[in-house]
Amino acid sequence: MNQAKLIKPILICICLLGALLVPVHRLDASSRETIQYALPRLVKIFGAGGVKNLYGYSTGFLVSPEGHIATIWSPVLDTDQLSVVLHDGRRYEAEVLGAEPHLDLAIIKLKSERDLNLPYFNYEEKATAGAGTRILGFSNMFRVATGDEPVSVLHGVIEARTDLPRRRGAFELSYTGDVYVVDAITNNPGAAGGVIMTYDGKLLGMIGKQVRNAKTNTWVNYSLPIDVLSKSIRQIVTGKFESSEDQNEPEPSIVERYKPIDFGLVMVPDVLFRTPAFIDTVLPGSQVAQAGLKPDDLVVFVNDELIKSCKTLKSELGKLEAGDTVRLVVRRENQLVAVELQVPPEKKIKE
Repeated sequence: MNQAKLIKPILICICLLGALLVPVHRLDASSRETIQYALPRLVKIFGAGGVKNLYGYSTGFLVSPEGHIATIWSPVLDTDQLSVVLHDGRRYEAEVLGAEPHLDLAIIKLKSERDLNLPYFNYEEKATAGAGTRILGFSNMFRVATGDEPVSVLHGVIEARTDLPRRRGAFELSYTGDVYVVDAITNNPGAAGGVIMTYDGKLLGMIGKQVRNAKTNTWVNYSLPIDVLSKSIRQIVTGKFESSEDQNEPEPSIVERYKPIDFGLVMVPDVLFRTPAFIDTVLPGSQVAQAGLKPDDLVVFVNDELIKSCKTLKSELGKLEAGDTVRLVVRRENQLVAVELQVPPEKKIKE
């Protein structure tokens, strides 16, 4: 009788211990399987850049067996010599099929005369997850992988799915919807365009650009949810894309704190609906003159925002705040040149 009383609690303890160990074993096995599943579906992208803080590499993920790749919309893609390296080291030239700058999303396509039949992510599943979900982050951060080396994998936890506070100026994020905020340091140089996944293999989102929280001025690690991106991915891949910017192109900012002339820029006459933002003249002794910008340079990015015309250039410069650092990327012949300027104190308008 006494032995029975003694054995019973021991058995209960063994059962509880077993119950605790089994999920841990399954969790480890699941994450390993997810890593093995994901790596062949990630690619390294190499393109324009390589000067100052303008990185010439990023990450992407395959969304079709024919070689369609979803990635971040960035200056890396602004070149005619875009190359992609698969997980096994195969290298292909690629071209940009389309982009949705509002979502920081671009779709590129591998150039190949053969049927590729590549492994790919099913972005149509539109998986979601809540706070506390453990995740894996995959990306080519810091250009660690250039050949058949696997991309880097980080473990983390989703802290929240929430809108990210915006700030005009140095805060470089055009997207205004929900994002996944994670505790792992996923948003490193070159990581944009990678993915986060649950431990059991669900694709949750695409890693975004490096940005700072507008309220705390601290770096934020976030991903754009796949359920937000999936519609634009499908439309671009199928050739039925209608950009939200084309449908509802924002009017230039009413309050324009700064104009190109405040930095020493004189642009070409704005006579068309979308006059390309070519520099006509650089004022001697101005900031842009000291930074090395020249007449005939084409402004293509302001703080990573795509500049499609003289109007959008004026709009982006108008949003700046005194003391910010603004980064301009210009195309000069076949090269990209990046410069950083300090936004001067705001001029007070005389009434």
